[in-house]
Amino acid sequence: MDRLFSDLVQYQKLFQMIFMLGIGGCFTIGFQISMINYPSVHVKRFINETWLERYGSPLHQKTLMLIWSSIVSIYGIGGLLGCLCSGYLTTKYGKKNCLMYNNLLIIATAFLMGFSKMAKSFEMVLSGRFFYGISAGFCMTIHPQYAGEVSPKKLRGFANSSAGLFWSLGKVLGQIMGLSEFLGTESLWPLLMAFIGIAALIQLVTLPFFPESPPYLLIQKDDEEGCLKAMDKLWGEMDHQAELNDMKEEKAATKSIKSMSILQVMKDPSLRWQLYILVTVIIVMQLCGINAVYFYTFEVLCTAGFEEGRIPYISLGVGLCELFSTILCTFTIERFGRKTLLWKGYAMMALVLVLLTITLSLQNKYNWTSYCSVILIFLFVFFFGIGPCGATMSIMVEIFNQSSRSSAFVIGGCLNWVGLFVIGMIFPFIVESLGPFCFLIFMGVVVGSGIFIYLFLPETKGKSVTEITEEFTKLYSGNKLSSIVRRNFLEEHMSYTSF
Repeated sequence: MDRLFSDLVQYQKLFQMIFMLGIGGCFTIGFQISMINYPSVHVKRFINETWLERYGSPLHQKTLMLIWSSIVSIYGIGGLLGCLCSGYLTTKYGKKNCLMYNNLLIIATAFLMGFSKMAKSFEMVLSGRFFYGISAGFCMTIHPQYAGEVSPKKLRGFANSSAGLFWSLGKVLGQIMGLSEFLGTESLWPLLMAFIGIAALIQLVTLPFFPESPPYLLIQKDDEEGCLKAMDKLWGEMDHQAELNDMKEEKAATKSIKSMSILQVMKDPSLRWQLYILVTVIIVMQLCGINAVYFYTFEVLCTAGFEEGRIPYISLGVGLCELFSTILCTFTIERFGRKTLLWKGYAMMALVLVLLTITLSLQNKYNWTSYCSVILIFLFVFFFGIGPCGATMSIMVEIFNQSSRSSAFVIGGCLNWVGLFVIGMIFPFIVESLGPFCFLIFMGVVVGSGIFIYLFLPETKGKSVTEITEEFTKLYSGNKLSSIVRRNFLEEHMSYTSF
Protein backbone atom coordinates (compact mmCIF):
# COMPACT_ATOMS: atom_id res chain seq x y z
CA MET A 1 0.00 0.00 0.00
CA ASP A 2 2.84 2.36 0.83
CA ARG A 3 4.48 1.57 -2.50
CA LEU A 4 1.22 2.31 -4.34
CA PHE A 5 0.89 5.65 -2.54
CA SER A 6 4.49 6.60 -3.34
CA ASP A 7 3.96 5.71 -7.01
CA LEU A 8 0.81 7.85 -7.11
CA VAL A 9 2.77 10.80 -5.74
CA GLN A 10 5.84 10.33 -7.93
CA TYR A 11 3.99 9.57 -11.16
CA GLN A 12 0.92 11.78 -10.66
CA LYS A 13 1.53 13.55 -13.99
CA LEU A 14 1.76 10.17 -15.73
CA PHE A 15 -1.50 8.94 -14.17
CA GLN A 16 -3.19 12.17 -15.22
CA MET A 17 -2.00 11.57 -18.78
CA ILE A 18 -3.18 7.93 -18.78
CA PHE A 19 -6.62 9.07 -17.59
CA MET A 20 -6.76 11.80 -20.23
CA LEU A 21 -5.69 9.39 -22.99
CA GLY A 22 -8.34 6.88 -21.90
CA ILE A 23 -11.21 9.39 -21.80
CA GLY A 24 -10.56 10.53 -25.37
CA GLY A 25 -9.40 7.08 -26.54
CA CYS A 26 -10.90 3.63 -26.01
CA PHE A 27 -13.64 5.11 -23.80
CA THR A 28 -15.24 6.65 -26.89
CA ILE A 29 -15.16 3.30 -28.75
CA GLY A 30 -16.76 1.38 -25.88
CA PHE A 31 -19.47 4.04 -25.57
CA GLN A 32 -20.28 3.90 -29.29
CA ILE A 33 -20.45 0.09 -29.36
CA SER A 34 -22.74 -0.27 -26.34
CA MET A 35 -25.16 2.64 -26.84
CA ILE A 36 -26.10 2.11 -30.50
CA ASN A 37 -28.89 -0.42 -29.84
CA TYR A 38 -30.68 1.71 -27.22
CA PRO A 39 -32.01 4.45 -29.55
CA SER A 40 -32.71 2.02 -32.42
CA VAL A 41 -36.52 2.28 -32.11
CA HIS A 42 -36.41 6.09 -32.04
CA VAL A 43 -33.93 6.36 -34.94
CA LYS A 44 -35.99 3.98 -37.09
CA ARG A 45 -39.11 6.05 -36.39
CA PHE A 46 -37.18 9.21 -37.27
CA ILE A 47 -36.01 7.67 -40.58
CA ASN A 48 -39.56 6.62 -41.44
CA GLU A 49 -41.08 10.00 -40.56
CA THR A 50 -38.39 11.85 -42.54
CA TRP A 51 -39.00 9.65 -45.58
CA LEU A 52 -42.78 10.16 -45.31
CA GLU A 53 -42.39 13.93 -45.09
CA ARG A 54 -40.06 14.02 -48.11
CA TYR A 55 -41.80 11.62 -50.48
CA GLY A 56 -45.35 11.38 -49.14
CA SER A 57 -45.29 7.62 -48.62
CA PRO A 58 -44.04 5.42 -45.77
CA LEU A 59 -40.75 3.59 -46.09
CA HIS A 60 -40.88 -0.13 -46.90
CA GLN A 61 -39.90 -2.27 -43.92
CA LYS A 62 -37.02 -3.98 -45.74
CA THR A 63 -35.64 -0.63 -46.90
CA LEU A 64 -35.88 0.68 -43.34
CA MET A 65 -33.94 -2.31 -42.04
CA LEU A 66 -31.34 -1.82 -44.77
CA ILE A 67 -30.81 1.84 -43.78
CA TRP A 68 -30.58 0.95 -40.09
CA SER A 69 -28.16 -1.92 -40.79
CA SER A 70 -26.04 0.49 -42.83
CA ILE A 71 -25.98 2.97 -39.92
CA VAL A 72 -24.74 0.20 -37.59
CA SER A 73 -22.26 -1.48 -39.94
CA ILE A 74 -20.70 1.60 -41.56
CA TYR A 75 -19.00 2.24 -38.21
CA GLY A 76 -16.77 -0.78 -38.89
CA ILE A 77 -15.94 0.40 -42.40
CA GLY A 78 -14.86 3.76 -41.00
CA GLY A 79 -12.85 1.98 -38.31
CA LEU A 80 -10.97 -0.04 -40.93
CA LEU A 81 -10.20 3.10 -42.94
CA GLY A 82 -8.99 4.99 -39.86
CA CYS A 83 -6.85 2.06 -38.83
CA LEU A 84 -5.21 1.84 -42.26
CA CYS A 85 -4.29 5.54 -42.16
CA SER A 86 -3.08 5.59 -38.55
CA GLY A 87 0.28 3.89 -39.08
CA TYR A 88 1.60 6.37 -41.64
CA LEU A 89 0.16 9.44 -39.91
CA THR A 90 1.48 8.59 -36.42
CA THR A 91 4.98 7.96 -37.82
CA LYS A 92 4.97 11.24 -39.74
CA TYR A 93 3.22 13.56 -37.26
CA GLY A 94 3.47 11.76 -33.91
CA LYS A 95 0.77 10.25 -31.73
CA LYS A 96 0.03 13.46 -29.85
CA ASN A 97 -0.74 15.53 -32.97
CA CYS A 98 -2.80 12.71 -34.50
CA LEU A 99 -4.93 12.44 -31.35
CA MET A 100 -5.56 16.18 -31.31
CA TYR A 101 -6.76 16.20 -34.92
CA ASN A 102 -8.80 13.09 -34.18
CA ASN A 103 -10.51 14.98 -31.35
CA LEU A 104 -11.48 17.73 -33.80
CA LEU A 105 -13.03 15.07 -36.05
CA ILE A 106 -15.04 13.62 -33.13
CA ILE A 107 -16.28 17.07 -32.04
CA ALA A 108 -17.33 17.99 -35.58
CA THR A 109 -19.11 14.64 -35.92
CA ALA A 110 -20.85 15.15 -32.56
CA PHE A 111 -22.36 18.39 -33.91
CA LEU A 112 -23.43 16.49 -37.04
CA MET A 113 -25.20 13.88 -34.90
CA GLY A 114 -26.67 16.40 -32.48
CA PHE A 115 -28.36 18.46 -35.17
CA SER A 116 -29.48 15.54 -37.38
CA LYS A 117 -33.02 15.45 -36.01
CA MET A 118 -33.40 19.22 -36.22
CA ALA A 119 -32.19 19.12 -39.84
CA LYS A 120 -34.52 16.15 -40.56
CA SER A 121 -31.66 14.25 -42.18
CA PHE A 122 -30.98 10.60 -41.41
CA GLU A 123 -28.06 10.90 -43.86
CA MET A 124 -26.33 13.00 -41.18
CA VAL A 125 -26.65 10.04 -38.78
CA LEU A 126 -25.23 7.67 -41.40
CA SER A 127 -22.27 9.93 -42.23
CA GLY A 128 -21.74 10.64 -38.52
CA ARG A 129 -21.41 6.94 -37.77
CA PHE A 130 -18.86 6.65 -40.58
CA PHE A 131 -16.75 9.51 -39.20
CA TYR A 132 -17.05 8.11 -35.69
CA GLY A 133 -15.73 4.85 -37.11
CA ILE A 134 -12.70 6.61 -38.62
CA SER A 135 -11.95 8.20 -35.24
CA ALA A 136 -12.34 4.81 -33.54
CA GLY A 137 -9.81 3.31 -35.97
CA PHE A 138 -7.32 5.97 -34.88
CA CYS A 139 -8.09 5.62 -31.17
CA MET A 140 -7.79 1.84 -31.16
CA THR A 141 -4.28 1.94 -32.60
CA ILE A 142 -2.90 5.13 -31.03
CA HIS A 143 -4.25 5.08 -27.46
CA PRO A 144 -2.64 1.77 -26.27
CA GLN A 145 0.69 2.58 -27.95
CA TYR A 146 0.84 6.09 -26.51
CA ALA A 147 -0.12 4.96 -22.98
CA GLY A 148 2.51 2.21 -23.03
CA GLU A 149 5.29 4.39 -24.45
CA VAL A 150 4.91 7.21 -21.90
CA SER A 151 5.18 4.77 -18.97
CA PRO A 152 8.31 3.45 -17.22
CA LYS A 153 8.98 -0.27 -17.37
CA LYS A 154 7.53 -1.04 -13.93
CA LEU A 155 4.19 0.62 -14.79
CA ARG A 156 4.00 -0.42 -18.43
CA GLY A 157 1.54 -3.26 -17.80
CA PHE A 158 -0.74 -0.97 -15.81
CA ALA A 159 -0.68 1.67 -18.55
CA ASN A 160 -1.25 -0.80 -21.39
CA SER A 161 -4.14 -2.58 -19.68
CA SER A 162 -5.82 0.77 -18.99
CA ALA A 163 -7.04 0.67 -22.62
CA GLY A 164 -9.28 -2.29 -21.73
CA LEU A 165 -10.39 -0.51 -18.58
CA PHE A 166 -11.55 2.61 -20.44
CA TRP A 167 -13.14 0.44 -23.15
CA SER A 168 -15.27 -1.26 -20.46
CA LEU A 169 -15.97 2.07 -18.75
CA GLY A 170 -17.25 3.45 -22.06
CA LYS A 171 -19.48 0.42 -22.56
CA VAL A 172 -21.00 0.80 -19.08
CA LEU A 173 -21.59 4.54 -19.45
CA GLY A 174 -23.11 3.92 -22.89
CA GLN A 175 -25.54 1.44 -21.32
CA ILE A 176 -26.41 3.91 -18.54
CA MET A 177 -26.90 6.93 -20.79
CA GLY A 178 -28.94 4.81 -23.22
CA LEU A 179 -31.59 4.08 -20.59
CA SER A 180 -34.92 5.86 -20.90
CA GLU A 181 -34.24 7.69 -17.63
CA PHE A 182 -31.33 9.51 -19.28
CA LEU A 183 -30.77 10.08 -23.02
CA GLY A 184 -32.45 7.02 -24.55
CA THR A 185 -35.71 8.85 -25.30
CA GLU A 186 -37.58 10.07 -28.34
CA SER A 187 -36.42 13.66 -27.88
CA LEU A 188 -32.89 13.16 -26.52
CA TRP A 189 -31.39 10.40 -28.70
CA PRO A 190 -29.41 12.91 -30.85
CA LEU A 191 -27.67 14.05 -27.65
CA LEU A 192 -26.88 10.41 -26.83
CA MET A 193 -25.15 10.01 -30.18
CA ALA A 194 -23.29 13.30 -29.70
CA PHE A 195 -22.25 12.58 -26.11
CA ILE A 196 -18.65 11.48 -26.82
CA GLY A 197 -17.93 14.95 -28.19
CA ILE A 198 -17.55 15.98 -24.52
CA ALA A 199 -14.83 13.35 -23.99
CA ALA A 200 -13.01 14.50 -27.13
CA LEU A 201 -13.19 18.12 -25.99
CA ILE A 202 -11.64 17.20 -22.62
CA GLN A 203 -8.72 15.49 -24.36
CA LEU A 204 -8.31 18.30 -26.90
CA VAL A 205 -8.02 20.92 -24.14
CA THR A 206 -5.67 18.93 -21.87
CA LEU A 207 -3.40 17.08 -24.32
CA PRO A 208 -1.24 20.14 -25.22
CA PHE A 209 0.00 20.21 -21.61
CA PHE A 210 1.55 16.72 -21.97
CA PRO A 211 4.65 15.70 -23.97
CA GLU A 212 5.09 13.33 -26.88
CA SER A 213 6.22 9.83 -25.84
CA PRO A 214 9.92 9.55 -24.82
CA PRO A 215 10.68 6.57 -27.16
CA TYR A 216 9.22 8.45 -30.12
CA LEU A 217 11.34 11.53 -29.37
CA LEU A 218 14.57 9.55 -28.98
CA ILE A 219 14.19 6.80 -31.60
CA GLN A 220 12.08 8.44 -34.29
CA LYS A 221 13.12 12.10 -33.90
CA ASP A 222 16.64 11.59 -32.47
CA ASP A 223 15.88 14.18 -29.76
CA GLU A 224 17.61 12.98 -26.58
CA GLU A 225 17.13 16.28 -24.77
CA GLY A 226 13.40 16.28 -25.53
CA CYS A 227 13.22 12.65 -24.41
CA LEU A 228 14.81 13.47 -21.03
CA LYS A 229 12.51 16.47 -20.54
CA ALA A 230 9.47 14.27 -21.27
CA MET A 231 10.65 11.64 -18.75
CA ASP A 232 11.25 14.31 -16.10
CA LYS A 233 7.81 15.78 -16.66
CA LEU A 234 5.96 12.45 -16.58
CA TRP A 235 8.05 10.41 -14.13
CA GLY A 236 9.43 13.12 -11.83
CA GLU A 237 12.89 14.64 -11.74
CA MET A 238 15.09 11.69 -10.82
CA ASP A 239 17.65 9.37 -12.41
CA HIS A 240 16.17 7.87 -15.58
CA GLN A 241 19.45 6.52 -16.94
CA ALA A 242 18.34 2.86 -16.90
CA GLU A 243 15.22 3.60 -18.96
CA LEU A 244 17.24 5.83 -21.30
CA ASN A 245 19.80 3.06 -21.82
CA ASP A 246 17.00 0.61 -22.74
CA MET A 247 15.72 3.07 -25.34
CA LYS A 248 19.23 3.57 -26.71
CA GLU A 249 19.67 -0.19 -27.03
CA GLU A 250 16.41 -0.38 -28.95
CA LYS A 251 17.50 2.54 -31.11
CA ALA A 252 20.85 0.88 -31.86
CA ALA A 253 19.11 -2.38 -32.75
CA THR A 254 16.87 -0.57 -35.27
CA LYS A 255 19.20 2.22 -36.34
CA SER A 256 19.07 1.26 -40.01
CA ILE A 257 15.25 1.45 -40.06
CA LYS A 258 13.36 4.47 -38.76
CA SER A 259 9.92 2.98 -39.33
CA MET A 260 8.85 -0.27 -40.97
CA SER A 261 5.97 -0.44 -43.41
CA ILE A 262 3.17 -2.98 -43.06
CA LEU A 263 4.67 -5.09 -45.84
CA GLN A 264 8.11 -5.00 -44.22
CA VAL A 265 6.68 -6.15 -40.90
CA MET A 266 4.84 -9.02 -42.56
CA LYS A 267 7.95 -10.11 -44.51
CA ASP A 268 10.52 -9.75 -41.71
CA PRO A 269 11.44 -13.27 -40.47
CA SER A 270 12.52 -11.93 -37.07
CA LEU A 271 8.97 -10.67 -36.44
CA ARG A 272 7.22 -13.86 -37.49
CA TRP A 273 6.50 -15.18 -33.98
CA GLN A 274 5.36 -11.74 -32.81
CA LEU A 275 2.86 -11.70 -35.69
CA TYR A 276 1.68 -15.21 -34.76
CA ILE A 277 1.00 -13.98 -31.23
CA LEU A 278 -0.69 -10.82 -32.54
CA VAL A 279 -3.02 -12.77 -34.84
CA THR A 280 -3.81 -15.26 -32.07
CA VAL A 281 -4.85 -12.69 -29.46
CA ILE A 282 -6.90 -10.70 -32.00
CA ILE A 283 -8.72 -13.84 -33.18
CA VAL A 284 -9.49 -14.81 -29.59
CA MET A 285 -10.94 -11.35 -28.89
CA GLN A 286 -13.36 -11.91 -31.78
CA LEU A 287 -14.03 -15.64 -31.36
CA CYS A 288 -13.85 -16.15 -27.60
CA GLY A 289 -17.64 -16.03 -27.32
CA ILE A 290 -18.07 -12.70 -25.53
CA ASN A 291 -20.41 -11.42 -28.25
CA ALA A 292 -22.42 -14.64 -28.09
CA VAL A 293 -22.70 -14.36 -24.31
CA TYR A 294 -24.05 -10.82 -24.54
CA PHE A 295 -26.39 -11.98 -27.32
CA TYR A 296 -27.85 -14.74 -25.14
CA THR A 297 -28.16 -12.58 -22.03
CA PHE A 298 -31.63 -11.28 -22.96
CA GLU A 299 -32.96 -14.79 -23.76
CA VAL A 300 -31.50 -16.29 -20.59
CA LEU A 301 -32.95 -13.56 -18.40
CA CYS A 302 -36.37 -13.89 -20.03
CA THR A 303 -36.35 -17.64 -19.50
CA ALA A 304 -35.30 -17.14 -15.88
CA GLY A 305 -38.53 -15.18 -15.34
CA PHE A 306 -37.18 -11.65 -15.08
CA GLU A 307 -39.54 -8.89 -16.21
CA GLU A 308 -38.66 -7.46 -19.61
CA GLY A 309 -38.50 -3.94 -18.20
CA ARG A 310 -35.83 -4.98 -15.71
CA ILE A 311 -33.61 -6.82 -18.16
CA PRO A 312 -31.70 -3.69 -19.37
CA TYR A 313 -30.73 -3.01 -15.77
CA ILE A 314 -29.54 -6.58 -15.21
CA SER A 315 -27.60 -6.36 -18.49
CA LEU A 316 -26.02 -3.22 -17.05
CA GLY A 317 -24.90 -5.43 -14.15
CA VAL A 318 -23.09 -7.65 -16.66
CA GLY A 319 -21.32 -4.59 -18.03
CA LEU A 320 -20.39 -3.48 -14.51
CA CYS A 321 -18.98 -6.96 -13.87
CA GLU A 322 -16.71 -6.58 -16.92
CA LEU A 323 -15.65 -3.13 -15.72
CA PHE A 324 -14.81 -4.44 -12.25
CA SER A 325 -12.74 -7.30 -13.66
CA THR A 326 -10.75 -4.99 -15.98
CA ILE A 327 -10.02 -2.72 -13.00
CA LEU A 328 -8.78 -5.80 -11.14
CA CYS A 329 -6.62 -6.76 -14.12
CA THR A 330 -5.16 -3.25 -14.36
CA PHE A 331 -3.99 -3.32 -10.75
CA THR A 332 -2.75 -6.95 -10.71
CA ILE A 333 -1.12 -7.32 -14.13
CA GLU A 334 2.30 -6.30 -12.79
CA ARG A 335 2.06 -8.95 -10.10
CA PHE A 336 0.85 -11.95 -12.11
CA GLY A 337 2.26 -11.04 -15.53
CA ARG A 338 0.61 -10.80 -18.94
CA LYS A 339 1.13 -14.39 -20.02
CA THR A 340 -0.38 -15.84 -16.85
CA LEU A 341 -3.49 -13.65 -17.02
CA LEU A 342 -3.97 -14.58 -20.67
CA TRP A 343 -3.67 -18.36 -20.62
CA LYS A 344 -5.37 -18.84 -17.24
CA GLY A 345 -8.14 -16.47 -18.32
CA TYR A 346 -8.58 -18.54 -21.49
CA ALA A 347 -8.71 -21.75 -19.44
CA MET A 348 -11.43 -20.45 -17.10
CA MET A 349 -13.43 -19.06 -20.02
CA ALA A 350 -13.32 -22.45 -21.78
CA LEU A 351 -14.60 -24.19 -18.65
CA VAL A 352 -17.46 -21.70 -18.30
CA LEU A 353 -18.38 -22.11 -21.98
CA VAL A 354 -18.77 -25.88 -21.53
CA LEU A 355 -20.98 -25.41 -18.48
CA LEU A 356 -22.98 -22.66 -20.22
CA THR A 357 -23.64 -24.93 -23.21
CA ILE A 358 -25.04 -27.57 -20.86
CA THR A 359 -27.26 -25.20 -18.86
CA LEU A 360 -28.63 -23.44 -21.97
CA SER A 361 -29.45 -26.81 -23.53
CA LEU A 362 -31.40 -27.87 -20.44
CA GLN A 363 -33.14 -24.62 -19.54
CA ASN A 364 -36.39 -25.58 -21.33
CA LYS A 365 -36.56 -28.78 -19.27
CA TYR A 366 -35.38 -27.53 -15.89
CA ASN A 367 -36.18 -23.98 -14.81
CA TRP A 368 -33.35 -23.85 -12.27
CA THR A 369 -30.73 -24.14 -15.02
CA SER A 370 -31.67 -20.63 -16.21
CA TYR A 371 -30.38 -19.20 -12.95
CA CYS A 372 -27.19 -21.23 -13.38
CA SER A 373 -26.84 -19.70 -16.85
CA VAL A 374 -27.14 -16.19 -15.40
CA ILE A 375 -24.37 -16.94 -12.90
CA LEU A 376 -22.18 -18.44 -15.64
CA ILE A 377 -22.68 -15.37 -17.84
CA PHE A 378 -21.38 -13.16 -15.04
CA LEU A 379 -18.43 -15.53 -14.47
CA PHE A 380 -17.54 -15.61 -18.15
CA VAL A 381 -17.58 -11.82 -18.41
CA PHE A 382 -15.45 -11.61 -15.24
CA PHE A 383 -12.77 -13.98 -16.60
CA PHE A 384 -12.85 -12.19 -19.96
CA GLY A 385 -12.22 -8.84 -18.27
CA ILE A 386 -9.42 -10.04 -16.02
CA GLY A 387 -7.74 -12.00 -18.82
CA PRO A 388 -7.98 -11.15 -22.55
CA CYS A 389 -9.67 -7.75 -22.24
CA GLY A 390 -6.98 -6.35 -19.96
CA ALA A 391 -3.83 -8.22 -21.01
CA THR A 392 -4.19 -8.34 -24.81
CA MET A 393 -3.30 -4.68 -25.42
CA SER A 394 -0.31 -4.95 -23.10
CA ILE A 395 1.05 -7.90 -25.07
CA MET A 396 0.49 -6.14 -28.40
CA VAL A 397 2.43 -3.07 -27.27
CA GLU A 398 5.33 -4.90 -25.64
CA ILE A 399 6.25 -7.55 -28.22
CA PHE A 400 7.04 -5.02 -30.97
CA ASN A 401 9.79 -2.40 -31.02
CA GLN A 402 9.37 1.27 -31.88
CA SER A 403 10.09 0.83 -35.59
CA SER A 404 7.54 -1.96 -36.14
CA ARG A 405 4.87 -1.16 -33.52
CA SER A 406 2.75 1.28 -35.55
CA SER A 407 2.52 -1.03 -38.55
CA ALA A 408 1.87 -4.03 -36.30
CA PHE A 409 -1.04 -2.18 -34.69
CA VAL A 410 -2.41 -1.39 -38.13
CA ILE A 411 -2.32 -5.10 -38.97
CA GLY A 412 -3.97 -5.99 -35.67
CA GLY A 413 -6.54 -3.23 -36.03
CA CYS A 414 -7.46 -4.31 -39.54
CA LEU A 415 -7.90 -7.90 -38.37
CA ASN A 416 -10.09 -6.64 -35.55
CA TRP A 417 -12.35 -4.48 -37.73
CA VAL A 418 -12.67 -7.13 -40.45
CA GLY A 419 -13.40 -9.67 -37.73
CA LEU A 420 -16.13 -7.46 -36.28
CA PHE A 421 -17.75 -7.17 -39.70
CA VAL A 422 -17.51 -10.90 -40.53
CA ILE A 423 -18.75 -12.03 -37.12
CA GLY A 424 -21.60 -9.53 -37.32
CA MET A 425 -22.62 -11.02 -40.68
CA ILE A 426 -22.35 -14.75 -39.91
CA PHE A 427 -23.06 -14.89 -36.17
CA PRO A 428 -26.88 -14.82 -36.48
CA PHE A 429 -26.70 -17.78 -38.88
CA ILE A 430 -24.41 -19.70 -36.52
CA VAL A 431 -26.82 -19.16 -33.63
CA GLU A 432 -29.80 -20.14 -35.79
CA SER A 433 -28.08 -23.36 -36.91
CA LEU A 434 -26.36 -24.48 -33.71
CA GLY A 435 -28.21 -22.69 -30.91
CA PRO A 436 -26.32 -22.87 -27.60
CA PHE A 437 -23.90 -25.41 -29.09
CA CYS A 438 -22.22 -22.50 -30.90
CA PHE A 439 -20.32 -22.00 -27.63
CA LEU A 440 -18.40 -25.23 -28.33
CA ILE A 441 -16.83 -23.55 -31.38
CA PHE A 442 -15.69 -20.66 -29.23
CA MET A 443 -14.43 -23.08 -26.60
CA GLY A 444 -12.24 -24.79 -29.22
CA VAL A 445 -10.76 -21.45 -30.28
CA VAL A 446 -10.07 -20.44 -26.68
CA VAL A 447 -8.47 -23.77 -25.74
CA GLY A 448 -6.25 -23.90 -28.82
CA SER A 449 -5.14 -20.30 -28.37
CA GLY A 450 -4.51 -20.82 -24.66
CA ILE A 451 -2.17 -23.74 -25.38
CA PHE A 452 -0.34 -21.72 -28.03
CA ILE A 453 0.09 -18.73 -25.70
CA TYR A 454 1.27 -20.96 -22.85
CA LEU A 455 3.93 -22.64 -25.00
CA PHE A 456 5.26 -19.83 -27.17
CA LEU A 457 4.64 -16.45 -25.53
CA PRO A 458 7.54 -15.35 -23.30
CA GLU A 459 6.60 -13.41 -20.19
CA THR A 460 7.10 -9.70 -20.91
CA LYS A 461 6.70 -8.39 -17.35
CA GLY A 462 9.66 -6.28 -16.25
CA LYS A 463 11.60 -6.76 -19.51
CA SER A 464 12.81 -4.17 -21.96
CA VAL A 465 11.79 -4.29 -25.62
CA THR A 466 15.31 -5.52 -26.51
CA GLU A 467 15.07 -8.41 -24.03
CA ILE A 468 11.64 -9.41 -25.33
CA THR A 469 12.90 -9.27 -28.92
CA GLU A 470 15.80 -11.56 -27.98
CA GLU A 471 13.31 -14.10 -26.58
CA PHE A 472 11.47 -14.17 -29.90
CA THR A 473 14.75 -14.36 -31.82
CA LYS A 474 15.54 -17.57 -29.95
CA LEU A 475 12.14 -18.92 -30.94
CA TYR A 476 12.83 -18.06 -34.57
CA SER A 477 16.14 -19.93 -34.52
CA GLY A 478 14.14 -23.17 -34.74
CA ASN A 479 16.69 -25.55 -33.26
CA LYS A 480 16.15 -23.93 -29.87
CA LEU A 481 12.37 -24.16 -30.02
CA SER A 482 11.99 -27.18 -27.76
CA SER A 483 14.34 -25.75 -25.15
CA ILE A 484 12.38 -22.47 -25.13
CA VAL A 485 9.12 -24.36 -24.58
CA ARG A 486 10.66 -26.35 -21.71
CA ARG A 487 12.08 -23.19 -20.14
CA ASN A 488 8.74 -21.39 -20.39
CA PHE A 489 7.10 -24.35 -18.68
CA LEU A 490 9.61 -24.31 -15.83
CA GLU A 491 9.45 -20.50 -15.43
CA GLU A 492 5.67 -20.65 -15.27
CA HIS A 493 5.66 -23.15 -12.45
CA MET A 494 8.51 -21.53 -10.55
CA SER A 495 7.31 -17.92 -10.80
CA TYR A 496 3.54 -18.26 -10.52
CA THR A 497 2.18 -20.61 -7.92
CA SER A 498 -1.23 -19.05 -7.63
CA PHE A 499 -3.75 -17.04 -9.60
